[in-house]
Amino acid sequence: MVKVGVFGANGRVGQLVIDDLKKTDDISLSSVFVREKLNFSIDPSILVSTNVKSFLKACDIVIDFSLPKACETLLEAAIETPTPLVIGTTGLSMHQLNLIKQASESMPVLYATNMSLGVALLNKLVHQASAALEGFDIEIVEMHHKHKKDAPSGTALTLGESAATARGLDLNNVRISGRDGNIGERTKDEISVMALRGGDIVGRHTVGFYNDGEFIELNHTATSRNTFSKGAIRAASWLVGKEIGLYSISDCLEL
Repeated sequence: MVKVGVFGANGRVGQLVIDDLKKTDDISLSSVFVREKLNFSIDPSILVSTNVKSFLKACDIVIDFSLPKACETLLEAAIETPTPLVIGTTGLSMHQLNLIKQASESMPVLYATNMSLGVALLNKLVHQASAALEGFDIEIVEMHHKHKKDAPSGTALTLGESAATARGLDLNNVRISGRDGNIGERTKDEISVMALRGGDIVGRHTVGFYNDGEFIELNHTATSRNTFSKGAIRAASWLVGKEIGLYSISDCLEL
């Protein structure tokens, strides 16, 4: 039985991972990490820890849905106590992303800005469409609930990277995340990534390719956060026993 530790257990998706683990075979919850105290009851056999190293030693693999600074703490501890990691936290800084790369040099790490099968396929389709539809303008719009802290979403930025790399572009050089005032005409290579926030929207991403006389839009809508929790559990089951290295959700799904 694979022992899973959940980092960020008090979060929305963290709680769903805990619930969904009760319904899975060959993989079970062994420990949870919380900064102060757990906000809900849990089986007394599960370790509830505020010490990262003790938490890591109590599991075979970690599923992380936390906040960037907390994820950084996890990565620093894991580098000293190597434990396979499934990272689903978004809004990471360049330093935190570099820590993921560093961690993957001593343990298997799967990092994904979105754990759903649909979004993994959407990224592949966006890459293909961007390469095929040369000259089409690319606009990306993402919608999330009012409590989401980072913008644009990690998923939207990953979609932007898929579109940009297909055209040999660096997203950092061509990304536009806001338009206001007399800014002039749209430039040829720019890729806009716009964020909308409101209500309880789980997640919706639209990637549009627009040309004179026609356009095509690719959409993905998440209607339940269980999409992410179940995807992370699937990724954890797949990652156990893998060689040291950095993996993506596409690797897990063989896309």
